[in-house]
Amino acid sequence: MASIATNITSRVKSLLDDDRNLHIIFWLLLYLFLVIIDYNEEFLYTMIKELINVLFFAAIVYINLLYIIPNYLSNKSIFTYVIVLAVTAAILTPLKTLALYLISSGDVQLQSNILSSMAYLFLSSLFIGASSTIYHIMNDWMTQQQEKKELQNKTLQSELKFLKSQINPHFLFNTLNSLYALTLKKSELAPEIVLKLSEMMRYMLYECNEKEVPLNKELHYIENYLKLEKIRHGTKCKIDFQVKGDSDNKYIAPLMFIPFIENSFKHGLNNTLNEAYVDINIDIVNDELKMRIENSKVHAVPTQYNKRSGGIGLTNIRRRLALLYPGKYLLDIEDNPNIYLVNLSIQLI
Repeated sequence: MASIATNITSRVKSLLDDDRNLHIIFWLLLYLFLVIIDYNEEFLYTMIKELINVLFFAAIVYINLLYIIPNYLSNKSIFTYVIVLAVTAAILTPLKTLALYLISSGDVQLQSNILSSMAYLFLSSLFIGASSTIYHIMNDWMTQQQEKKELQNKTLQSELKFLKSQINPHFLFNTLNSLYALTLKKSELAPEIVLKLSEMMRYMLYECNEKEVPLNKELHYIENYLKLEKIRHGTKCKIDFQVKGDSDNKYIAPLMFIPFIENSFKHGLNNTLNEAYVDINIDIVNDELKMRIENSKVHAVPTQYNKRSGGIGLTNIRRRLALLYPGKYLLDIEDNPNIYLVNLSIQLI
């Protein structure tokens, strides 16, 4: 008995802590509603009568929520639950009838009507108890859906942060390699590399923490990256970058294009003995962005995009797209003997 009392006490505290104000408001509104619809000349009698009604309604509701549901319905003993709820209503009905009978003393006809309406009082109590069960089930379902949604959002954010963390070190590593090579040669281009690297690092560290960034900033980041590649490769390759359309007031997930571009250099220009090329075209039409990347490649050098050392891989990129733009992107990749072609279309809204 002590353990049952302790469990019920904890459930009462939990229930009241969660929705105390809502419960109070609900019972007050119900009481006022019953008083209004049952109003007659004996106003005091009506107020006392409806107070008894509300108190017994509350009794079966909280007995149901705090004891019957946790001990029977939660264990999927539906038949037993229905029996226990009906028995509870049957026990409360005579008590309620007695209370109404006592406040009607002096009016034999009214007392007779109360005694003859015991079946109605039983059914009304049973209905209120069943209604609280429906409320409990719906509330539980909504709570579970909310918790599921919050968990999915947390999982999504954690996964996206992990995917981005795989991207940033790779870019930094490549750029520092280029800077190191130019420093060894005492090249006058080293300061420009430092400046571009500074801008890129500022963007990655301070501006890429949001789910979306201004498209203009993402394009500027790509420009800096390509300038570094032009410095590193010199005249040995042709790098063409063109943007068409209006990029103002548009937003996109950060670092979405760089993995494709970086891949075109790693498996294209870096492995090409003769003059090579990388053509990057971005076309913005209304809220749709289309990116086309074409780069030369050496037939003999395998381009296993999702197995390259230090890169995030094709699987990882597809995962980011699926998380950030579900049903709003198209990705087509062609790996031909002499060229590698990427076509990506994204709905920005």
